[in-house]
Amino acid sequence: MAFDLDLIQKVYAALPEKVGNARKLLGRPLTLAEKILYSHSYETPNHIYQRGKDYVNFAPDRVAMQDATAQMALLQFMTCGREKVAVPSTVHCDHLIQAKTGAKEDLATAIDVNKEVYDFLASISNKYGIGFWRPGAGIIHQVVLENYAFPGGIMIGTDSHTPNAGGLGMIAIGVGGADAVDVMAGLAWELKMPKLIGIKLIGKMNGWTSAKDIILKVAGILTVKGGTGAIVEYFGEGADGLSCTGKATICNMGAEIGATCSLFAYDEKMAGYLNATNRAEIATLADGVREHLRPDAEVYANPEMYYDQLIEINLDDLEPHVNGPFTPDLATPISQMAAALKEHGWPEEVEVALIGSCTNSSYEDISRSAFIAKNAMEKGLTAKSEFTITPGSEMVRYTIDRDGMLETFDKMGGIVLANACGPCIGQWARHMDDPTRKNTIVTSFNRNFAKRNDGFSSTHAFVASPEIVTAFAISGKLSFNPLKDKLINNKGEEVMLDEPVGFELPPKGFAVKDAGYTAPAIDSSKVQVIVHPHSDRLLLLQPFAAWEGTDLTGMKLLIKAFGKCTTDHISMAGPWLKYRGHLDNISNNMLIGAINAFNMETNKVKNQLTGEYGEVPAVQRVYKAAHIGSVVVGDENYGEGSSREHAAMEPRHLGVRAIIVKSFARIHETNLKKQGMLALTFNDKADYEKVQEDDVIDIIGLTTFTEGVPLTMVLHHKDGTTDNIVVNHTYNEQQIEWFKAGGALNVIRQEFADAAKKAKA
Repeated sequence: MAFDLDLIQKVYAALPEKVGNARKLLGRPLTLAEKILYSHSYETPNHIYQRGKDYVNFAPDRVAMQDATAQMALLQFMTCGREKVAVPSTVHCDHLIQAKTGAKEDLATAIDVNKEVYDFLASISNKYGIGFWRPGAGIIHQVVLENYAFPGGIMIGTDSHTPNAGGLGMIAIGVGGADAVDVMAGLAWELKMPKLIGIKLIGKMNGWTSAKDIILKVAGILTVKGGTGAIVEYFGEGADGLSCTGKATICNMGAEIGATCSLFAYDEKMAGYLNATNRAEIATLADGVREHLRPDAEVYANPEMYYDQLIEINLDDLEPHVNGPFTPDLATPISQMAAALKEHGWPEEVEVALIGSCTNSSYEDISRSAFIAKNAMEKGLTAKSEFTITPGSEMVRYTIDRDGMLETFDKMGGIVLANACGPCIGQWARHMDDPTRKNTIVTSFNRNFAKRNDGFSSTHAFVASPEIVTAFAISGKLSFNPLKDKLINNKGEEVMLDEPVGFELPPKGFAVKDAGYTAPAIDSSKVQVIVHPHSDRLLLLQPFAAWEGTDLTGMKLLIKAFGKCTTDHISMAGPWLKYRGHLDNISNNMLIGAINAFNMETNKVKNQLTGEYGEVPAVQRVYKAAHIGSVVVGDENYGEGSSREHAAMEPRHLGVRAIIVKSFARIHETNLKKQGMLALTFNDKADYEKVQEDDVIDIIGLTTFTEGVPLTMVLHHKDGTTDNIVVNHTYNEQQIEWFKAGGALNVIRQEFADAAKKAKA
């Protein structure tokens, strides 16, 4: 039985008319993204939305939150004045389970250690009409794909890999918690109209190549910022030939190119997946509006006329890729990997091979990897590397267990981890003899930034398909190419691994005893939200202060970040996840991973009041106590990676007033705006070099803060000289009001209060 069937029926009933109106408005055929976007406009569209320019109000169909980000999102929501969420919403407990010994033990430990957080999330979900997926139910994106995603819908989620649902033809976008609050409160959700990148897939994959290799190839083409501000739409016979979960893998890792989201058109593969996951009603409904869930025929015929950028990939020629280390866009075809190892001096021995995660934990992924494992053992081979398997959901885990795959992995020496994020997000208690020793791990995950998986900067993490990762586990060498290389078995014979064979869907169907879902109370009037008053993990929020009404002067430079500064650098995950519901405690990790451009060290900045060096959060707390504002300066694509709004809330909480960078990642820039921060960019990127360690900084022009009008940053240098620097912004009128009010939530709270007063009058 499908969730929210009445909602989906309404969406499909209105779709033909809305798409027809959009086609008339634009006066031309439409891409799939345009059909979904225009049909979900909060107001009836009466003009063409300019891509990359116009801010548009949208009405998403649903909201999904994972447990780490849900804490802050729901702490904000409970202050806004609503009794129930306005759209279907869910919480998924997947981030707080640390991988250490194995699924059963790790899950039991997590339930014990995180009890107060789980109690809070269960109670607040129960109170406000939110579906709750218990610890062990699975990773948010896999669970959403199996239960909630539907072709032609729009969903937002408080996790950057929310676009996974694009594998079922849904525009699904990662956001910060404040955006989720807007939608759960029934308000419009604002997004700059995305540009469109079309990727035409021709031909057909074969042998060792999988859907993962398509996105690894695309990441190499577009880089980590090439998709910023754009929806990536895949089409062509090669796209229709991919399994639904293969499509989801591609959409999931589209976050690594900075894309707003990625999208595939509705086809037979999606219909088959809906039927297999007990949603035949939705497949029937989608079949009835099929033409509106695919690009118009003219778009297929002349795609260059409808997309801002067009890429073509021939799947016949595509070979497996290995991306990394330290960045997901360093793409190397497997035939060139051995040479790249020698060129760069990367460690050749694969110490740990990890498959699964939200990106690659489908039945198809696991079945192909299990085939390789079984094939290897039949040929007298054993795993040379540690090998872990992370199922994406309890339904997948139960089904692959029933079908004997977990037994295969066990015989190979693999360790099955809990149905949770685990090592993918740094929730991994890795056993390491020397944390400073250069080493290599290979995963089928999505990100591989330094310290991302195990917290060790010495770890070289590479990303590949589950099939290739399994082959690496057997060979133990990163130089191994299973397409042509032989291995020596236990009899001293040379053998080759067979090409992987798997199943898109389980031949016997999916099965599960307890999927892990708890529905909210029908009558929640007596439900109490559980927050322990002396908790060090949960803290009720206080509103941020409104803008003073003046220019910001006399601020100190906190840090000038050098190079890549992701949300992992700004607000680390791993052991810090336990403080995601306590803003003051988690603020002690603020920017501790960023490299200080003046000494090229992490977590060591100059305190301008004492002249001494200290940890970033500690120095900032000194400025806050002295009522002195501060500024953070950054490099390109600042804030790439996870959607975590803590990376915006922590600086706001500790008194940072402005973030000034060469360029922003989309989600982080929005998060900063939502929290009442100034997110500014250098008009001339070379001005980054003018910022000096002892600078005192003014931001001028705020008393006339206006859409499209730059501001001025004045750098007062220690030698008495000054530099006046033009800084740009992308704030519109509504976002400027957020800044003035001290944050978007303050505006929402006031709107609800005014409405309540009016209703009483």
